[in-house]
Amino acid sequence: MHRTGELYGQYQTLEQQKESATLGMWIFLATEILFFGGLFLIYTINRHAYPEIFANASRSLDLRLGGFNTVVLIGSSLTMAMSVWSAQVGKKKLITIFLILTLFLGCVFLGVKAVEYRAKYVEHHIPGASFDINYCINNPAPCGLSGVDLEKVTKEVLESKEHEGGSQALNAHAQLYFSLYFGMTGLHALHMVIGAGLLVWLIKQSVADRFTPQYNTPVENVGLYWHFVDIVWIYLFPLLYLIDRH
Repeated sequence: MHRTGELYGQYQTLEQQKESATLGMWIFLATEILFFGGLFLIYTINRHAYPEIFANASRSLDLRLGGFNTVVLIGSSLTMAMSVWSAQVGKKKLITIFLILTLFLGCVFLGVKAVEYRAKYVEHHIPGASFDINYCINNPAPCGLSGVDLEKVTKEVLESKEHEGGSQALNAHAQLYFSLYFGMTGLHALHMVIGAGLLVWLIKQSVADRFTPQYNTPVENVGLYWHFVDIVWIYLFPLLYLIDRH
């Protein structure tokens, strides 16, 4: 394909090329909304069907880690926006700095998520043959529960048994919650990993002084993708972590 500088042969101007690329990114994000939207619909239906069990399962998540990760992603959106601004005004050194900061915050998010996943593994909350929503009640030491925590968890589980049809139903429906939890957060984490790869590519291009006020389309489009992934988490956090936290 013929290319003159940053302008590909099928376009007449860089502005036309930028508009086409931006339109393509928005169409891609629209398909992503439909993809995540299906998961949100499944979650909504099942939460309506088993509200108390979903609420009790949600309380086993670490609200502090989830809240911290939310702040981290909001910060990464800021640094990503600043990298786009830096590219638009021609501040080449700042582009690299803000992209590196965005990548760092993204890696922090993924690291915290790995800690949360490990905790769910220890608590036997990963869907499958070994899943046991009552594991921490029967084995408080591995879960790090104190006497007060254990009493609270026990009370919540007993209430769920009373209202939702017994321990067998509790285990099955709680496993449904965690299937959605791992499915939704895992898919989001996959998008974060892809975004991190795109940031590494942008950093290399930025170090090579490729981006100018006239040509910064890759930075803007990756920025759109990154903001979309952050917005998805803004929805996931209350849906998964904040159910009946009163």
